[in-house]
Amino acid sequence: MVEPMDHTENRNFIEDILRHIPGFRGYLEKEYRRESDDLQRDLLADRLQRAKRAIDELTRPLADAGQIDLLPQVDRVRGRLDKLLGRIRGAMQGYSGFFDLVRVDEQLLDRVYRYDANLIEQVDALAGAVEQLPEQKDQLATAVPELLGRLDELEALWDTREDILKGLE
Repeated sequence: MVEPMDHTENRNFIEDILRHIPGFRGYLEKEYRRESDDLQRDLLADRLQRAKRAIDELTRPLADAGQIDLLPQVDRVRGRLDKLLGRIRGAMQGYSGFFDLVRVDEQLLDRVYRYDANLIEQVDALAGAVEQLPEQKDQLATAVPELLGRLDELEALWDTREDILKGLE
């Protein structure tokens, strides 16, 4: 995961000069954090998107084998993944902009950043389980409910992230 302050090591000389303007340094640091937040959310969404390919690999053999009674369960997992992907891609960016009236303090951003590190582990575990589905097509009756439970947990974690950013937690 990209550290928000790593961006400072890669800045150009114009940014170095702009950092000396009163008030502008904080703006740049928040921009670095915003970029890190975008990169991290993209990482989460891309990992889930790649895992969805396993569902496609599973549905065709099920249909060919005439096991169409299992397709709605698998499609439910796909739908829930799509919903979570939409929430991650469209999420609040983790701070207020330079001219916004409401500001998010940096301690809160650090807390969200640590929380997001845990989210990466959870998303990776879920994606790994989804990718195992084609190999478990004989046990789909137990694997799908387990995946849906993991999706519930991940959605609850995402709800908590949003609550932290809104100051509700």
